[in-house]
Amino acid sequence: MTTRYVAIGDSFTEGVGDELPDGSVRGWTDLVAAGLAAGEGEPVRYANLAIRGRLLEPIVNEQLPAALALSPPPTILTLNGGGNDMMRPGSDMLRLAELTEQAIQRCLEAGVRMVLLSGGDPSERLPLGGMMRRKGEALTQSAIDLAKRYDITFVDVFHDAEIRRAGYWSPDRLHLNAAGHQRVAGLVLSALGYEAAAHVIDPGPAESRRVLAEARYYREHVLPWINRRFRGRSSGDNRTGKYVDWVEINPA
Repeated sequence: MTTRYVAIGDSFTEGVGDELPDGSVRGWTDLVAAGLAAGEGEPVRYANLAIRGRLLEPIVNEQLPAALALSPPPTILTLNGGGNDMMRPGSDMLRLAELTEQAIQRCLEAGVRMVLLSGGDPSERLPLGGMMRRKGEALTQSAIDLAKRYDITFVDVFHDAEIRRAGYWSPDRLHLNAAGHQRVAGLVLSALGYEAAAHVIDPGPAESRRVLAEARYYREHVLPWINRRFRGRSSGDNRTGKYVDWVEINPA
């Protein structure tokens, strides 16, 4: 049977931070699709409906039905979401757990293998990082509990100590870079039973946290995000998923 892999989520799943020379994004899901094709020695079908900036509710209520409605239907679906919810005041962690459980139940009813992921933990270098880590811990623990309850595959990127290092993150400190996406792809493929070593980078120089560097970071990344929040805008406005129908991925 041909493997048909669909990914739903936000910027983490879309691949933001792993930009190609033409400006398009690649990301760990593209690498997983290629890894599946290589591991099986035959083409796989791949779709990616993720859109940057999306909250978990539209991921579950809009992307998931579209993913399950693909023809022919998917055999594997990856889900990650909730990161954008956590960055908003008053986020309801119980509601996020309920939405995740709904998604799991829909996949099981449809006979689709779900792989649930937690996102990496960027909190060490973010403003209000302590609050972000507490929310991330709560969201990850609920995902762990749900994965055990429903016996589905869970990939715990949040507790991966290696990926917390600065060398795996983009200049905005919120999105993974190419090395980070490569590491996540290895973790996912390993969880699916394929031979794939999780990517490890050289230690490299220590991250610069000097005053001028921090000021530039706030000016280039934090302030634009705050401005979008005040205007009620999202980085994903007017965007669609990058592969909204099946594309064929051939073995390398």
